[in-house]
Amino acid sequence: MPEDRKLNNELKSTLDPGAPRAKANGQALAVLKAAMRAEEDAIRLGGGTKAAEAQRAKGRLTVRERLALLLDEGTELLELGLWAAHGMYAEYGGAPGAGVVTGLGRVCGRLCMIIANDATVKAGAFFPMTAKKVLRAQTIALENRIPTLYLVDSAGVFLPLQEDVFPDTDDFGRVFRNNAVMSSLGIPQITAIMGMCVAGGAYLPVMTDTVLMTEGSGLFLAGPSLVQAAIGQKTEAEELGGAAMHAEVSGTVDFKEPDDASCLARLRSLVGKIGKRSGTDSRAEVFDRVEFDEQLDAPRFAAEDLYGLLNPAPGASNVYEMREVIARIADRSEFDEYKADFGRTVLCGYARIGGRAVGIVANQKTNQSQTVATGPAAGTKRIEVGGVIYTESAQKAARFIMDCNQNLVPLVFLHDVNGFMVGKDAEWSGIIRAGAKMVSAVSTSVVPKITVIVGGSFGAGHYAMCGKAYDPRFLFAWPTARYAVMSGTSAAITLAEVRAKQMERGGKVLSDAEKRALYDEIKATYDAQADPRYGAARLWIDAIIDPAQTRDVLRTALEACAVNPDVPRFNPGVLQT
Repeated sequence: MPEDRKLNNELKSTLDPGAPRAKANGQALAVLKAAMRAEEDAIRLGGGTKAAEAQRAKGRLTVRERLALLLDEGTELLELGLWAAHGMYAEYGGAPGAGVVTGLGRVCGRLCMIIANDATVKAGAFFPMTAKKVLRAQTIALENRIPTLYLVDSAGVFLPLQEDVFPDTDDFGRVFRNNAVMSSLGIPQITAIMGMCVAGGAYLPVMTDTVLMTEGSGLFLAGPSLVQAAIGQKTEAEELGGAAMHAEVSGTVDFKEPDDASCLARLRSLVGKIGKRSGTDSRAEVFDRVEFDEQLDAPRFAAEDLYGLLNPAPGASNVYEMREVIARIADRSEFDEYKADFGRTVLCGYARIGGRAVGIVANQKTNQSQTVATGPAAGTKRIEVGGVIYTESAQKAARFIMDCNQNLVPLVFLHDVNGFMVGKDAEWSGIIRAGAKMVSAVSTSVVPKITVIVGGSFGAGHYAMCGKAYDPRFLFAWPTARYAVMSGTSAAITLAEVRAKQMERGGKVLSDAEKRALYDEIKATYDAQADPRYGAARLWIDAIIDPAQTRDVLRTALEACAVNPDVPRFNPGVLQT
């Protein structure tokens, strides 16, 4: 286009702000705005000052105080549906804001839909308009694929109006349907329970991807009084559905937190690690990465400490704390541990390595005390052997792997695994079913997977922890690694006994010295084949790495994984449940 030609697309204005009519309109609007702001301020008070003090007396924050801690400093919530239920339910004392706060807010820079119960309004109970307000917020999140955070503190359905809350298409049950649909579309959902979550409302958090719960909160289908009336069983609320029970026994809760402030800090940390689809820019990274400072964000402990952690001798029984390894590879040695009190022989959690978000699945090598949830020993305590995958451990790991895929978080597996637990208790608890679930989750995982064999990697445990057959982008091993169907010691004991019996059936009676020699021969063969050099020679292992260099190696591998932004849709298929 010639430079002397200019497109005439600039609008002209004839509005005179100083005209009498404009001034009169402006003054009238100011009065109306002031009146509406006053009403909005009253709505934001929820159930009022007395109800807010009662909430604080329980050791809990009000919904507005919670939002102030959740949102990024200096940002505000774009509140939606503030006027919901205005002028309604007067016969029940009203329901300001329909007893729930919804809106769009920034958490760790990420735009999120937030749905937060206001427990100062009828204990956060659901009125008909409460359900409609929550459904509207979910619809917006669904249509725009926005991560959704639920702050739950609710007594459930408002019983006097249950017929208008419970049964219809756009009523309470639709909330849970939306939870499932949002999850199927890959929309991250995280719930923080910071109070009561009872009856049908108990399904909402459990149908989201991740559940946090504060001590003193309650999560149950029926409270103690209703349980006693229904089945005659007397039980305290904490034992029935408290945070400790759900964290250790039922495994329903992923993160148990001491109070609201800690819970919201954890929630922010988790949101900060959610990945993001690249959209129209095919070069954009989908996995979350933050600015990284080599000094400020370095681990708090020296990597060289790892040299003394394991005995490198073949067959050595290594008992150690795997968190010591994680503390030396994670930025600032920070680790958001997932289901820390459940399935304790496998560690799962979120961290950053060189600023990049990762999910870590690692075998715990110290023995653990665990409350048995199922099987013939249900309700009792047992000691679980470090390095062995139990039913609860496999269930936890499978769900965590699925969560990482849902939230686009790359996975790092740290192996020192003996295999799955065997025996009657294990079989009764469904160890095969749980193991199949874990293997299936690893198999269908679409985010990058990186495997580091620290110690043993034996049998089906090798498969479940993302062995070579399960498409890790990289597979590394420490010099202390051992990689075989079973350890040299176990194989030698089994095979030596079998071979000795074969010889004896042939008429040859072996002396103790001959049996020992047979054992030593078999063990030497297995130890040689389990040596990481044997696997590296056959390209089962990409590199044998110095333990102190693990963090640097993982940083490079994660950078390489991030070059390809194409992540297929996660479709886990049919899982054993």
